Amino acid sequence: MKYAKVALLGGSGFVGRHLTFRLRNAGYDCLVLTRHAFRHPELRLGGEVREVNDYTLEQLVPALEGCDAVINLIGILNPNRRGESFRTVHVELAERVVEACRQAGVRRLLHMSALNANQAAGGSEYLRSKGEGENRVHTLGKPDIAVTSFQPSVIFGPDDNFLNRFARLLKIPGPLPLACAQARFAPVYVLDIAEAFARALPDRHTFGRRYPLCGPDTYTLEEIIRLIAYHIRRHKEIIRLPDTLGRLQAAILQYAPGRPFTPDNFLSLQTDSVCEHNGLHELGITPTPLAPLAGEILQRHTRANWFNCLRRWARRDPLTRERIRQTPRPG
Repeated sequence: MKYAKVALLGGSGFVGRHLTFRLRNAGYDCLVLTRHAFRHPELRLGGEVREVNDYTLEQLVPALEGCDAVINLIGILNPNRRGESFRTVHVELAERVVEACRQAGVRRLLHMSALNANQAAGGSEYLRSKGEGENRVHTLGKPDIAVTSFQPSVIFGPDDNFLNRFARLLKIPGPLPLACAQARFAPVYVLDIAEAFARALPDRHTFGRRYPLCGPDTYTLEEIIRLIAYHIRRHKEIIRLPDTLGRLQAAILQYAPGRPFTPDNFLSLQTDSVCEHNGLHELGITPTPLAPLAGEILQRHTRANWFNCLRRWARRDPLTRERIRQTPRPG
C-alpha cells in the first residue's frame, strides 16, 4: 500500500528530522507539524512545515485533512515549563491524535513509544504513561485506523541528546558520581529507527504490531560513559553511587538547569533497556553497532576538531562561520 502524503507530529525533533529526510527520499510528500516552524527552514525542502501551537483537535483535524498517514513522535523526558505532564503528552495527546485521524479520514498511524513501556506498573511515570498512551492508540484506533507502534531503547546519532550530553558532563572538572552505573542498554541508531518507520509504513503485515527496537550490543551505563570518555580523550574517575545516594543525586539535579537527572529518570533506569526480541530483524534491518560510530558522533567535542574548525573558518561562508562560532568549545 502506498501513502502519498504523510504528516509528522514532532517531525522537527531528533528522530523526526532523520525520518522526514528518509521519507522524502522515498518519494513521500511530508507535512511537518511543529510549534517552532521558523527554526527549521531545512525541513521545507521538498515538503511543508506548518506551525501548530497547542495540538488541539481544532488545529489537528484541518492540518491532517488530505494526508494518507500520520506519524506521532511527540514525547518528553521530563515535565516542562509549559505545564505539560507525562500524561498530557503521552496519553491525552495520543488520544487526540487518534481522534483527529478519524475526523480527518486518515487510516494509517505510526506511533513512537518506548522500550519497557508496558512493563512499568508502579515504576517510572515516563514509562507508565508511554505504555498507557501506546495501549490507548492501539485500542482507540480499532477498527478503522491501522496502528503500528515502535519501542526503541536509547537512541544515538550525530545530533543526539544522549552521547553528546554525557560528553558535556565529562568536561566538568573532578570525578563523575554516577547513579545506576550497572543499568543496561542496547543503543539503537537513529537511521535504523527511521528505516523501521519507513519500511513499516506501507506494509500491511505491520498493522496492529508493536516493535521493540534495539542495537546489536548491550552496554552498562558505566561502559557507555567510558566509551565516550575514550573518544573525547578525557580521563575521568567514575564513582558508582549506591541507590540511596543515586536517589539523592536525582532529587538535587532535578532542580539544575536542563533537569539533567530526575527521580523519574532514576526509576526508569531500574529496568534494563534491552530487547527480548528485536523488531529491526523482523523488518529486515541489520542493527548498526554503536562502537564504530561513536568517534565520529563525538568528534566535535575534541580539541583537535575545534582547532581544525578555526583553521577552516576564513575559507567558509558567513553562515558556516556563525555555526562554527556557536559550536560549544571543548573545555
